[in-house]
Amino acid sequence: MSDKLSNAQIAWRAAQDIENEAYVNLGIGFPEMVAKFQPPGRQAIFHTENGILNFGESPAEGEEDWDLINAGKKAVTLKPGAAFFNHAESFAMVRGGHLDVAILGAYEVAENGDLANWSTGPKGVPAVGGAMDLVHGAKRVAVITDHVTRDGRPKLVKRCSLPLTGVGCVTRVYTSLAVIDIEGGRFVLREKLPGLSLDALQAVTGAELLLAGTVADLVVPEV
Repeated sequence: MSDKLSNAQIAWRAAQDIENEAYVNLGIGFPEMVAKFQPPGRQAIFHTENGILNFGESPAEGEEDWDLINAGKKAVTLKPGAAFFNHAESFAMVRGGHLDVAILGAYEVAENGDLANWSTGPKGVPAVGGAMDLVHGAKRVAVITDHVTRDGRPKLVKRCSLPLTGVGCVTRVYTSLAVIDIEGGRFVLREKLPGLSLDALQAVTGAELLLAGTVADLVVPEV
């Protein structure tokens, strides 16, 4: 599809729903981009599984301290009050329900909230990693993703065909075409690109989209 949001725009939209001072874990890769788009007057406290709380932006090139990295092995900076801890304490925070939000990528999201974001296939991630803890430990789990695969197949489906990361865990999906909530085991459309018809959106979605009130326009800045 030619008319769709970029990854940066999807990340921007997801960032707008993070409350001030929320404790947030961002998945490796694309979801890490959400940290760049904190709204004015709001600042999340970011957690990484390898043991840092309240890290900041990436350092300037050439100024990296490679003892300070996130779970994706990218260099980070520290904010005042940042803390270090070992993996056991980090996952105790996750499993103990101390994270407000986890934002992850996805291969597939099912209408009942099941998430598949790892695969044992060619070039797939070799293991589920900490995501299985995050999706059931965080108070809210959101997904950011393109609406379809590179070959045009829906990523929002009736049932996942890939290995599951978690069952019934996702509550909101931010895609390149829409913002969709998962309520009562169904996809509920909240926002869509203003130039995209409901029929066209449904045609690239693998399960029925329900309407609950007015569907807002998905409008984001150039970022």
